[in-house]
Amino acid sequence: MQSALAKAVALILSADAELCNILSVTAKMSISSSLIALILGVPIGIWLGSSRFRGQSILLIINRTLMGMPPVVCGLIFYMLFSGVGPFGKWKWLFSVRIMILAQVVLILPIVVGNMETYVTGIAQTVKETAKGLGLSGWKTFFLLMNECVYQICSTYLLAFARSIAEVGAVSMVGGAIAWKTNVMTTAIMQYTNRGNFSLGIALGLILMTISLVVNILISVMQRRINR
Repeated sequence: MQSALAKAVALILSADAELCNILSVTAKMSISSSLIALILGVPIGIWLGSSRFRGQSILLIINRTLMGMPPVVCGLIFYMLFSGVGPFGKWKWLFSVRIMILAQVVLILPIVVGNMETYVTGIAQTVKETAKGLGLSGWKTFFLLMNECVYQICSTYLLAFARSIAEVGAVSMVGGAIAWKTNVMTTAIMQYTNRGNFSLGIALGLILMTISLVVNILISVMQRRINR
């Protein structure tokens, strides 16, 4: 065990080529999917949290249900859609980083929407009254709400990124965990551990835990700022 740990540290310090490739693919997938989910989810979350309309409760129930979607179910849906016999099979996206990002966006988007909706619900009335007193239009009120959510948006993005980087079910199904192409940290840890290559698995695990620690510290700092 000690020798495997020593080799893992050596791999990290030597910037092993395979390790760097896995980190690169992971970064591309996680950053892209979390940013896309944030851009799409923030306006939807603010709209749901600040509006009152018929059918709103149904949309909220649907979103909360999607927040708990099992990743393997998401992976199965995309696998069927983009496989050779699926309606989008001609695009040949299966086993590519592109479809991994798409699957991750579907998984992360409801989380972004839910977090923003919950926060905005608590501040919407006060902000709306202020906007009404200032004579602001609907769009200006929306941007005022967004401005009030700056720290929450940052915190939500970090949460979305953490969710994306830790995902294994969907990305392994649609990406195939192909070496030097679609292998990310979570799938690589599982793959190399099964092969008995504990040093690379431990190295990736150390990096993943370090990233998780940093992200959670940042989320904690953001939450403290929000609660002030």
